[in-house]
Amino acid sequence: MKKTTTKSAFKHLPRDYAGLVAMLPPRPIHDSVDYDNAAEMIDRLAGFDLNADQEDYLDALSTFVEAYERDRFLPDESRMTPLAALKFLMGEHGMTASDLGRLLGNRTLGAAVLGGRRGLSKTHIQKLAGHFKVEPRLFL
Repeated sequence: MKKTTTKSAFKHLPRDYAGLVAMLPPRPIHDSVDYDNAAEMIDRLAGFDLNADQEDYLDALSTFVEAYERDRFLPDESRMTPLAALKFLMGEHGMTASDLGRLLGNRTLGAAVLGGRRGLSKTHIQKLAGHFKVEPRLFL
């Protein structure tokens, strides 16, 4: 039944950018109400064959949602240990200890690092920073 509701909701959305903006202007998100409204609109658009105006609107709205989530939901780096940061990033990327080991050059190394039995070398830190696209200092 949910698909019918979603399909119906999409069918009633404007097909042009101006019409979508009139419903919900794409603008920076400042609170949970703004976030919920933007997320609902994204849900209504996602998964359908969109025209160029609808794609542009979805891209703009998604940019603001991503910025809000990044600012509000990512952990505070200043209070995070390097190991906690690594575990968080691995979780976000769906990586296992074996995946980490392969990235670092030795499949068994991942478990040793995650278990605290082995530290990260400068080379490991550079590989991790490049892979996760973060500053190396996160792992120091």
